Amino acid sequence: MDMFEQKSNEKKDMEAPLATRMRPTTFSDFVGQEHLIGSGRVLRKAIETGKIPSIILWGPPGSGKTTLAYIIADSTESHFSPISAVNAGVADLRRIIEEAKERHKILQKQTILFIDEIHRFNKAQQDAILPYVEDGTVVLIGATTENPSFEVISALISRCQVLTLNPLTDDEIQLIILRALKDTIRGLGALNIEMDKDALHHLIAASNNDARVALNSLEIAALATPPEADGKHHISLATIEDAIQHRALRYDKDGELHYNTISALHKSMRGSDPDATLYWLARMLEAGEDPLYIARRLIRFASEDVGMADPQALVIAIAAQQAVHFLGMPEGNLALAEAAVYLATSAKSNSLYQAYSRVQEEVRQGSNEPVPLHLRNPVTPLMKDEGYGKGYKYAHDYPGHFVMQQNLPDSLQGKHYYTPSDQGYEKKIIDRLKSWWRDFGKPPETKDY
Repeated sequence: MDMFEQKSNEKKDMEAPLATRMRPTTFSDFVGQEHLIGSGRVLRKAIETGKIPSIILWGPPGSGKTTLAYIIADSTESHFSPISAVNAGVADLRRIIEEAKERHKILQKQTILFIDEIHRFNKAQQDAILPYVEDGTVVLIGATTENPSFEVISALISRCQVLTLNPLTDDEIQLIILRALKDTIRGLGALNIEMDKDALHHLIAASNNDARVALNSLEIAALATPPEADGKHHISLATIEDAIQHRALRYDKDGELHYNTISALHKSMRGSDPDATLYWLARMLEAGEDPLYIARRLIRFASEDVGMADPQALVIAIAAQQAVHFLGMPEGNLALAEAAVYLATSAKSNSLYQAYSRVQEEVRQGSNEPVPLHLRNPVTPLMKDEGYGKGYKYAHDYPGHFVMQQNLPDSLQGKHYYTPSDQGYEKKIIDRLKSWWRDFGKPPETKDY
């Protein structure tokens, strides 16, 4: 490298976006993913011994996939050949493979082929690198935001270790931001920036766990802020809002407003108001609330307030949780909206909730009598001799697949816990129970359906 090329590279590095300039170069500077690279972890040990396997890094944007690949290459003293699947083709792969062969032959140096967004490669492109991953010509590190099970060919997956990166936490994003504000060489430390707390909190929330978004938005805000009389650059909430084009919503994920808003969402669904339901849901999601927290509350609502009036409600709530977990945000917001509106417009019944509360109290305060003998399984000859299972009536042997027999302990005969409402599916339950117990002469004082 001559003097002019070196100067050009230095200028290019200084003009790179803040997120690129602040990219960690060692594990000690890397933030997050302790489950993968923490001291004593298998991957960390492999890297430290220089025997890194081919891996696929699967995680959300801005979680450190590219940075981790660079650090692995540097730590293992490997040649790093990065390409993006967006604009690279088979010809690029072949060139890198040939160079890797020569490098290993002459210098005995390992080559790491890093493919960013590997899920964008088609089957033919993935097939092209398969034999060279298998014979060790290159060590593959692929990065993807998509589930490798669906986007990467099975033959390639079988030759790689898939490592899942977690979204960065708010505390980790904050640490990355504060480092950039203090770093006078690669970061913004030379600008002498003061940042309001509400501006910092909004930047963290709006970054959506993406370190790249947080740092590049911070740089835009810093460069757009003129110095004051004392030479300091003061970044306010309004500056951050303008930089990321996202107004800060008044919301506190750990405070009273958090509980007030989830209460409003719950009561709006219970009140069968889809418009208010969507409004409070959006208030929480757009302010940065954990979508899985909301999903958990929807699941609870499906059991507590809809219950047996519409058993499908629980299925849809669970499906929304799975969709959010699979898609992430913001794509998952419509799945939550669909579930919330379904719950709001469903028939409502708290009969199941009340029934379980009665049974719960009975179990906690009652005598906990033994199971009646006829309901026990006689799994050994001794048990059979003791009367286990004696007199049990197998329901499928009777008309309508129902037969009247004692199913509660002696002291609880006549207890009545579950009373179906006249809403939705529970209407059918009432009719069915009435038919069963009426046909078999169940006394009305014990099962008055």
